[in-house]
Amino acid sequence: MLSRHTPVATLPAKDLAKARGFYEETLGLSVARDDMGGGVTYTCGSGQLFVYESAYAGTNQATAVSFDVPSAEFDNEVSELRSKGIEFLTFEGEGMEWNDGVASIGGVARSVWFTDPDGNILNLSTDEL
Repeated sequence: MLSRHTPVATLPAKDLAKARGFYEETLGLSVARDDMGGGVTYTCGSGQLFVYESAYAGTNQATAVSFDVPSAEFDNEVSELRSKGIEFLTFEGEGMEWNDGVASIGGVARSVWFTDPDGNILNLSTDEL
């Protein structure tokens, strides 16, 4: 059944060219496949992210994609995002303590949330402190 197959995260974009600039230049993702205007697939670790044009982009108000980052790399990834102008979101959540946009969650994980140009919510998280 489906448990044997790897899912691909999928995100809509109102302007695919603008989205490509964000995912390729700001986040540094590598193109795995370009579907010539229909969308683009990026390689992310052992997974993939498919970004396609849609009028419904940015309508989801919850985290759309999470990147699991090893603890040793988390602070560097956060710094890299900041250096590219990414601003982190904060919000109320049980067991969350915030420090400069970084959430410590129950003493067992750290996370940051931010949006792409369409308002899709992305997350970096590490469960190793």
